[in-house]
Amino acid sequence: MSVSRIVLERRLTEWLSPDSYSDYCPNGLQVEGSGQVSSIITGVTACQALIDVAVECNAQVLLVHHGFFWRGEDARIVGMKRSRLRSLLANDINLFAYHLPLDYHAELGNNQQLAKQLGFSVDGVLGDAKQPAGLIGSLQSPVTGTQLSRIVAERLGREPLHIPAEREIRRIAWCTGAAQGFIEQAVAAGVDAFLTGEASEPTVHIARESGIHFFAAGHHATERYGIQALGEKLADEFGLQHRFVDIDNPV
Repeated sequence: MSVSRIVLERRLTEWLSPDSYSDYCPNGLQVEGSGQVSSIITGVTACQALIDVAVECNAQVLLVHHGFFWRGEDARIVGMKRSRLRSLLANDINLFAYHLPLDYHAELGNNQQLAKQLGFSVDGVLGDAKQPAGLIGSLQSPVTGTQLSRIVAERLGREPLHIPAEREIRRIAWCTGAAQGFIEQAVAAGVDAFLTGEASEPTVHIARESGIHFFAAGHHATERYGIQALGEKLADEFGLQHRFVDIDNPV
């Protein structure tokens, strides 16, 4: 089956409400391609390797979390940017990208989908509900930091960085990607642990001096699941072919 790009874009807008977010990039259709869509490739980042797979698969849509045209970047179409855009345009591939709208969506979002992967219940939001900094939840039963580190490694396929604390973990806050700056909000929320994708030098000291566990499980690794869920939902609704492609990234 196939669907028009306009109908597909309209449905994505209905689901994700991209205009509700003040983001670092344009959300939605970033590069226009074919007017009809029967095949979608999803992935975390619109890197050349992922674009090459979309070309090989004759896909009409590449749907990603990290797209192009980030605030503050060089606006010239040269080098790597030229190569990526040339591949998309020459093969009539639409590029759709959703950043913050996909992080925070109440069903399909990266934070919600990561909770499913790790077995966290969702009890509320971290920060302001209008512009959340992640989610807060709990585990089915208390675990040690070492036990949770093992669970994360098994389910995400990579060993997390763990800054340990003495307490058991019952309540946890998390935010996918590069959200280490939200650790102080997690401390203020009274949780036992905070999990995100990346770490910065000050993060370690804040965790140690506040007495909470901190886990950096990988920016890429924590953000693989929202885009898969979104692609599957589109495929189910419109009868499209869908393939998620995981281009490995150790960060």
